[in-house]
Amino acid sequence: MLSDTEIKELQKLAKENRINVLKMVYNAQSGHIGGSLSSADILTVLFNKCMKVSSDKSCETRDRFVLSKGHISPVYYSILAQTGILPADELMTFRKFGSRLQGHPSLVCPGVEVATGSLGQGVSIACGIAMSLKLDKNPAHVFVLTGDGELQEGSVWEAFMQAPQRKLNNLTVIIDRNRLQIDGCTENIKSLDPLDEKLKAFNWDVKVIDGHNIQEIYDALEYAKSNNKPTAIIANTIKGKGVSFMENNAGWHGKAPNKDEFEKAIAELRG
Repeated sequence: MLSDTEIKELQKLAKENRINVLKMVYNAQSGHIGGSLSSADILTVLFNKCMKVSSDKSCETRDRFVLSKGHISPVYYSILAQTGILPADELMTFRKFGSRLQGHPSLVCPGVEVATGSLGQGVSIACGIAMSLKLDKNPAHVFVLTGDGELQEGSVWEAFMQAPQRKLNNLTVIIDRNRLQIDGCTENIKSLDPLDEKLKAFNWDVKVIDGHNIQEIYDALEYAKSNNKPTAIIANTIKGKGVSFMENNAGWHGKAPNKDEFEKAIAELRG
């Protein structure tokens, strides 16, 4: 259980990450805001409280993280800077020529375990990493964040079948369930509901949480770390969370704000 002080601190850190996302995308005039904002609370809790984080890849017992929805790299880079893995002054090089902070995570960036961005691949990759760790008797845990739109890909469900078969209780899949993708509502494009029942039928332990509730996020992640089955956390979120005119608006999936929009968004987050 987190204390009130810890919750407030994590909320503050999540707000800082949202502000960084806006600054980075505005500065580059390119990038993905909506999903970055919906995932900010999840990643803030994960990296600051629940993961064994290390930029040193020779540290074999470090936990692994796979950002399957690689297009939300702005919030990932902000988190890496926040946890001291990436220099904070590098954030404004996002999507600039020659920068280590590419539009999708690349191995040139410290803290990035897997180059991602080809949607629907991250859960399979994380499954393979978890299998390898099991074979090596390595206690490290593997966390993967996927978007709900990605679950329309067949390879994801192959991985969902494989993990329980291989008893990968060292694998946790977090689903950013904001119900929007670039073309609109996920349920109109290819319905996923009832998602929790589908995952349970694949023999996963499933937790459904409010993806903006710090305590619920923490409790679900801590539960997953000590579970005897692979765990799927369905985090119900709001795309564009924190900025009124971006919330639940698929148009902000991958669009940069203009000057007026940027200033209004920053004012809302700081207010």
